[in-house]
Amino acid sequence: MSAVEADVDRDAPAKKSFQFPGAVTVLAVVMVLVWVAALLIPAGTYQTDADGAPIAGSYERVDSPLTFGERVQQLLLAPVNGVYGVQDLDTGFIDTENLGALFGSIGVVVFILALGAFISVSFATRSLEVAVGQLAARLGDRGWLLIVVVMALFSLLGSTMGFSVETFGFYALLVPLMLALGYDKMVAAGMIILGALIGAMASTVNPFSIGVASDEAGISIGDGIVLRVILWLLLTTLAILYVLRYARRVRRDPSRSLVGLDPADAAPPAGPVITERLTSAQKWVLVITGVTFGLLIFSVIPWSAILGATAGPAEYDQVHETAAEPYWFELGWWFPQLVVLFLVATIAVGLVSRMGEKRLVSLVTQGMGDMMGPAIVIVLARGVAVIMSNTQTLDTVLNAMEQAVSGASAGVFAVLVSVVNAPLAFLIPSSSGHATLAMPLLAPLSDFAGVSRALTITAYQMGHGFMLLVSPTNVVVVGGLAIAGVGYDKYLRFVAPFLGVVAVAVAVVLVLAATVG
Repeated sequence: MSAVEADVDRDAPAKKSFQFPGAVTVLAVVMVLVWVAALLIPAGTYQTDADGAPIAGSYERVDSPLTFGERVQQLLLAPVNGVYGVQDLDTGFIDTENLGALFGSIGVVVFILALGAFISVSFATRSLEVAVGQLAARLGDRGWLLIVVVMALFSLLGSTMGFSVETFGFYALLVPLMLALGYDKMVAAGMIILGALIGAMASTVNPFSIGVASDEAGISIGDGIVLRVILWLLLTTLAILYVLRYARRVRRDPSRSLVGLDPADAAPPAGPVITERLTSAQKWVLVITGVTFGLLIFSVIPWSAILGATAGPAEYDQVHETAAEPYWFELGWWFPQLVVLFLVATIAVGLVSRMGEKRLVSLVTQGMGDMMGPAIVIVLARGVAVIMSNTQTLDTVLNAMEQAVSGASAGVFAVLVSVVNAPLAFLIPSSSGHATLAMPLLAPLSDFAGVSRALTITAYQMGHGFMLLVSPTNVVVVGGLAIAGVGYDKYLRFVAPFLGVVAVAVAVVLVLAATVG
């Protein structure tokens, strides 16, 4: 090769390797693909009973309610409807000019904006940074213990009350702590997402999934509780061991991290470390932070529905209500109150740290701006559900599910119920909404298959929860990853082996339960 040719080769621009698109792009592509699929899926409806539940065997094809031009309009308006679309209670159609029930995710969006403000202001005081450094020094090589405790707690909350979007607030605490302990951001994201979602998947007395499904199936929420507790213990143990295995690998060899470690993220070198001491103002900031997050958890738990094991209608996403009469000490808060909680906490942090008005407002604005990416992801995920609802294709998907499980033997029926409910969870991430649509169809079919309705509920919940572990329409996954700064493709690589283990374990348990009866 001549010198001239060598110079040309050196000057030629390097070929860029393929980079997986960000979460916003992924959700935008998913939205378009779902819209295209809705063009090919025929519209159809079920007849409904007095409570609005579909009646098994009553499905019929109908003409599409939308012209092609109106379908294009639905695609363009999907993000807007995903923010503050309102669902007509009679027709089910979602639009911003309707009267009815809020369907959009404006509550979640404003919540994470308020959370962003709190994170920005509290981090500016360096109280969390100093506290994390001290805690990391005390834990030393026992960081694994923190992973076990957090995952077990989140799983318990997920199993009993569907604890999921509430986890957004904990990334600000756990990501820097995991980095200080020598782990990576994937460990923090994995312990939060898998902890909460595995718990929700193995729901025991969760009123927003098991409670609604039991009511639709006409049984007690306590029916099948032994099997559900066994599954919760099994799946939670598997999830904790899986995250611990990855965490140990990364801590021993940072080069094996799926997300990489920035120099600033690396653990401090071994040897004596002089830790900074907390000032009086920083201690007050930590007190405010502890009270805020403690109140966050306590205020959203439906104590009466859990302790009273009440089956009945419930709604998680918008109003967060159950059929049970609340105890006197229940707060019953949801997004409006949680937004106020974090804004008040933000102002309190600014006051105790003696921030000026201009600096406080600047930090609030900056923090909310940092959360716009996750907010857009959440809106697009909700927009996918709007498209499926407005094109009247959900009932057609439900009918395909009904046909798939009809006539199967007991063991096959139990596994099929999980399998066919997984794609439905992609379209309906809400566990209460999913149960309301699916259980009226599955409960009668389980009688013919010789499978108890309690086992059918457990199988449905397994399929629903399994899909939510990876579904890009699940705001807990895509929103959490966006906050943690972890790519969706990297998360898929991380969780893929775990999904295989879970699928096998669940299938074996369901077949054994159906066989034993």
